Amino acid sequence: MMEWNEYKDRFTKKAEQSGYKESYIEKNLAYAEVIVKKGYPIIYDVVHLSKLVGVSYEYIFKVSNASKYFYRRFEIKKKNGKKRTIHEPLPLLKSVQMWILRNILEKKEVSIYAKAYKKEVSLKENVRFHRGQKIVMKLDVLDFFSSIEPRFVDNFFRSIGYSKNLSRVLTNICVLNHGLPQGAPTSPYLSNIVMYNLDRKISSYCRVEKIRYTRYADDMTFSGDFKPAKIIHFLKKELSKLNLELNYKKTKILRQNDRQNVTGVVVNQKIQIDRTTRNNLRLEMYF
Repeated sequence: MMEWNEYKDRFTKKAEQSGYKESYIEKNLAYAEVIVKKGYPIIYDVVHLSKLVGVSYEYIFKVSNASKYFYRRFEIKKKNGKKRTIHEPLPLLKSVQMWILRNILEKKEVSIYAKAYKKEVSLKENVRFHRGQKIVMKLDVLDFFSSIEPRFVDNFFRSIGYSKNLSRVLTNICVLNHGLPQGAPTSPYLSNIVMYNLDRKISSYCRVEKIRYTRYADDMTFSGDFKPAKIIHFLKKELSKLNLELNYKKTKILRQNDRQNVTGVVVNQKIQIDRTTRNNLRLEMYF
């Protein structure tokens, strides 16, 4: 994007030529300056958005008000034999979402502890970080994408400086059925944005307790020498602030001599996971 002073001069000149009043020019420039200084593209309203993304205002209006008609729903099999529901946006909506991803979302820095959906960050990096630790604990967030509420997405767009109406439309373009659709290109990065403050709180807690922490999408991994129940109690409280819950069925706790598996990759090769440890955790949580 051009330098702010250059943009300001060009906007003022064109607005004056078009007969706009000084108060109108000042109001719009004040709005735009906040956005530019934060490093995001200037979008004045929904009409302006439609021109930037190259689709009609009417199309954006329809998507914003009835997004369920712009997705293709299908299921895929997971490794455990169960099925995952995918909501794939139709081509034109997908192109709009890709524009939002490239021009808005990816300009937001996400936590260094978030290892998924980031360029030049691999699954192996997440695994190496936890190798050789006394205890490795893996926790899963229940229904992660579908549980991330639209209000948190809206809060992000408004934090940029976008108007209330524009933020609502951008949010509606990115959400489906009151959550993030698994299949939309915007969902993974938005999940990292929404989880940014939580990642910061967890990492601060872990630094004090000398625990290693990473998050790969909905999988949170902790390693070191610690009491699992203490971390789970802390996480339960913090996740509730985002209306998220732990999926206790997927909790895995592995000792140093166990077959430690972090997000599907084996850390070391000794013995299978100790199921007794997992069961003891469930009892420990009540004390």
